[in-house]
Amino acid sequence: MASLKPVSDDSANIARHLPLMAARQPDRPAVKIPRGRTSAGRIDYLTLTFAELDAEVDAWCADLTLRGVRQGDRTLVMVRQGLPLIAAAFALFKLGAVPVVIDPGMGLRSFLSCVDRSRPRVLLGIPFARLVSRVFRRSFRSIAIRVPVSGSMIAQKADRKSKVDNRQSPIASSAANDLAAVLFTSGSTGAPKGVCYEHGMFDAQVRLVRETYAIEPGEIDLPLLPVFALFGPALGLTTIVPEIDPSRPAAVDPEKIVAAIRQEDVTNSFGSPTLWRKVADYCLARNLTLPSMRRILCAGAPVPSSLWADAPRFLTQGRLHSPYGATEVLPVSTISADEIDLASVKGACVGTPLPANRVKIIAIHDGPIATLADAQEYAAGRIGEIIVTGPTVTREYDRLPEATLRAKIQTPSSKPKEDPQSPDLLGTWNLKPGTSAPAGAVWHRMGDAGYLDAENRLWFCGRVAERVETEAGPMFAEPCEQVFRAHPQVARCALIGLDDRGRQIPAIVIEPKPGVPLRSAGSRQTLASALRELALQHTHTAAIRRFYFHTHLPVDVRHNAKIHRLALARWAANRNGVAFRE
Repeated sequence: MASLKPVSDDSANIARHLPLMAARQPDRPAVKIPRGRTSAGRIDYLTLTFAELDAEVDAWCADLTLRGVRQGDRTLVMVRQGLPLIAAAFALFKLGAVPVVIDPGMGLRSFLSCVDRSRPRVLLGIPFARLVSRVFRRSFRSIAIRVPVSGSMIAQKADRKSKVDNRQSPIASSAANDLAAVLFTSGSTGAPKGVCYEHGMFDAQVRLVRETYAIEPGEIDLPLLPVFALFGPALGLTTIVPEIDPSRPAAVDPEKIVAAIRQEDVTNSFGSPTLWRKVADYCLARNLTLPSMRRILCAGAPVPSSLWADAPRFLTQGRLHSPYGATEVLPVSTISADEIDLASVKGACVGTPLPANRVKIIAIHDGPIATLADAQEYAAGRIGEIIVTGPTVTREYDRLPEATLRAKIQTPSSKPKEDPQSPDLLGTWNLKPGTSAPAGAVWHRMGDAGYLDAENRLWFCGRVAERVETEAGPMFAEPCEQVFRAHPQVARCALIGLDDRGRQIPAIVIEPKPGVPLRSAGSRQTLASALRELALQHTHTAAIRRFYFHTHLPVDVRHNAKIHRLALARWAANRNGVAFRE
């Protein structure tokens, strides 16, 4: 265990970024929390400067220490987005405790299973969270300390100062490979898994995001995914807390998002394609632009061609980017609007891998792959499974050794204690094209199908688990769905496979745009006929002869963009779609 002492220059503890930014720009706003409207209709914000946020984190540290929170304690974080989340995370990092962050939108059963498996010692939660921990005692049986948190920690600050020593707290000196946090996946194609993040991985992530997108201290950020608010203090950004319910992101009011951007001159934002589609539609319908925006980072699912095409109409002084990655590794690659081929039906181009990363395409294999020598690497242009290694690649899942074996590929290390993913060795990863990753590097199997083209650009073709295995060979979601998304009446669609692997029958499930009449058999037949004509125009979709219609495709809660295709396949198995003969 690393000792608790003033942070040294060589410490990798991610918490060190906040006091550094507080020293450089103490009076600049660090976080702004909406608390209503002024008489003039403007958003009224509670504002903390970087110096005040740093002091707030120190107050949290003192309070947590007083309550018995120790270095290394796993701490389940169940607080509101914005200031409570930011302050809690940085205080825990600073103490050397380990935040455990689970998406509450995954459903109660999955959530309780994640809590049980992660075995936190501390619960940092709002009253409802503490109530849940009492009702479902078995899942929370590892909890020894319950720390109460209200919706606004600022309201408690004066009282807390009277009880605790509010002097600057020392930062736990952490090695690059010390566990920093456990962040859970959304579980879109399987059970949610806890991803073990080390301090060095967070540190490298901050550096790569800053360098890739030329983000500068002093910019204004509006993160539409709460966990991305943690990047703001580390990057020196002013974080504007959005008026959005993280448990129901699809219900966001785009008017409130646009109002915040225009009022606060927001320059940067991260959100899913679904959320930015809503914002885009709102702006275009009212002829509004967002001139302060320098960049939008859009991820969680492939960005549809319509959003790429519409972005320049409201993003007049900035650019839409799509970073590719996963909870287990981010960012892998990135692409911007001026690089997109809107007419492509060859998959979603996700850009050139970042210089720090190495990407390979290997033959799809449903079982574990022990070492890189056991994988069959594919040449450019051939679809296989995407694997990546780099400084932000996580090494394991939390207490799931079998899942780790299935998702990670080892490479030999000449030095058993060598740490190729240390931020001190980030320069080692920025190698010239064609050179190999450092010895001992871990390769992550993305679980995505794709290919590298002749220009070393990476193309995403869908989830490996969602491929359709027909007698004629595999079919992949993204290239097929691109064909049908082009129809003006289609909002979303999903490729599914009926029957057993190896002899599956491909089909498409269509979610029509609002107002499209599909209640009658005749209207469904008419649209299906038009879609069949589209299918016949491309060799990779010509075999699709079955079409189903669904009012709302099931999607993940976190991004509201990842379609649950396996669930749709089970749904379609008991329904009659529109079918065409050969």
